[in-house]
Formats: sequence, C-alpha cells, structure tokens
Amino acid sequence: MDSLSSLDLIGGLAIGLVAVLIGIWLAKKQTQAFQGESHNGYPAVTFADYGDMRFLHLGTPAVQGSMRLSRPLDIHLEYVQRMMAWLLFIDLDQVHTLKAMQLGLGAASLTKFCHARLGMHTTAVEWNPQVIDTCRASFHLPQNSARLNVMQGDAADIAQHREWLGLIDVLHVDLYDADAQCPVLDTDAFYRDCRQLLTVKGCMVVNVFGGNSNATESIQKIMAVFGRQSVWAFKPTTAGNVIVLAFCAPPQEDNCDLSAQAQAIEQRWSLPATAWLNALAPVHG
Repeated sequence: MDSLSSLDLIGGLAIGLVAVLIGIWLAKKQTQAFQGESHNGYPAVTFADYGDMRFLHLGTPAVQGSMRLSRPLDIHLEYVQRMMAWLLFIDLDQVHTLKAMQLGLGAASLTKFCHARLGMHTTAVEWNPQVIDTCRASFHLPQNSARLNVMQGDAADIAQHREWLGLIDVLHVDLYDADAQCPVLDTDAFYRDCRQLLTVKGCMVVNVFGGNSNATESIQKIMAVFGRQSVWAFKPTTAGNVIVLAFCAPPQEDNCDLSAQAQAIEQRWSLPATAWLNALAPVHG
C-alpha cells in the first residue's frame, strides 16, 4: 500500500511538472506571437489571426485595432462603432461633403469607413510608420489619393498646424502607446488645439480607455474647452472604453429626431445606432 502510494505521488508530481513546463512553453509562444522588430525607436508592429478576425498589436498583447477578414471595411468593435455616433447629429445626405481626421490610425477601421463607406475626404495621422505600412499590407488600407491622406506625424504637432485650422468636421482621437493604459494626449491644451481644427459645427470624438485613465477627469478637461452644454458621453463598454463627443455648437436634444436618425443610419450603413441611444447622453456635470 505504501509502495503504491509512493508511485502515485511520484506520478502526480511528474504530471504536475509536465503541466508547468507546457504552461511555460505556451506563455513563451504567446509572448513571441506579439513580438516583432522595433525600428528607429518605434514599437514593433505585429498582427495575429483568430478565425475570421485579425488583431493589430504593438509588441504586446494589448489590442490596438482589429478587422473582420470577410468584411474588411466594416466596423465591428463596439467602441469604434460608437466613435461614429456623431452621425446622429448631422444631415446624412451631406456626409460625403464633410472632412474627417483621425489622430491615431490603429487598424484603420475609422479611416477606411469614413473614406470608403461614407465617401468623406479623410486624413489620418499616425506616429508609427510601421503601423501605416502594416495597415496597407494587411488591413486593406488604400494608398493615398485625392480624398485620402494617411500621414506619419505627431498628433500634438498636427493639431497645432495652421493649415488645418477650422477645416475638420469630424475629429477622431484615439491615441495610445503599446501598453494602452491611458491616452497619450489628455490635456486641456491638447483639446484646445483640437477644437481649433474643427469647423463651426464640428465634432471631436475621443476614446478614453486603460487602467490608468480617468474618464471623469478627461471629460472635465474637454468640457472646460468645449463648454458644459456641448459634451455627450457613452456609458463604458464591457471592455471599459468611454467614448466622448464634444461639439463646437451644442446639439439639440430631441429624442424623436434622434430615434429617426438612428434608424436611418442603420438602414444606410448597418451601424447599431438605435442601441447607441440607450447608452449616450449629454454631460452637464
């Protein structure tokens, strides 16, 4: 009996050791999947496929963007879909005449949608040139054209360029480093620069996310620049993203009009606009 017990103990320890070794190997394999070669001080850019999904990474497991391989022009992540909620407040028949700018390219979901699906004149600014190259090679981002301009640059600098002042109708701000713990630009001064880029009826849309972020503080900074009657915000997504809309001109609060507008958006572009109305509200704080 003692001999059998000893054998059982040894066998159990052996199985446990094998399990630990397998776990270490899988952890190393997963880490290697996100690693790539950094270039000129920029974080490495990699992507990984899981079924019909392709995810963009900057050398860490943090997801910087994604694309559905079968529908590369669609927006499927909830927080990115919500960054299109400015559509609730404009004339949908005039969308193609507007100008959009993205500060932070990610996997180019917003850039592709504004350019290809909405027909907008679209500019995107991305700090890491490898992100631009990867999006063009693996995320269906088109080459630059008369109505699409994807440029390498610093968002803080671009926001201060006089050539863009008062020209942008929709400004998407989604700026994160490799760890994605908080926005890399989240100051009153930066939001003031962003506001100066907008037309008189323009809208800035900001994604606030990360373990070190504070959505309440970010919203207070944005309200200090745009005014307390001009800021709307979504409830957090399941993943914790808080999407904030800031308008140069305060939008009207008419639930009937918003409901009809949401239905029209869904019919045209298959965005879940009706669901937005249950999570979006003005912030008068």
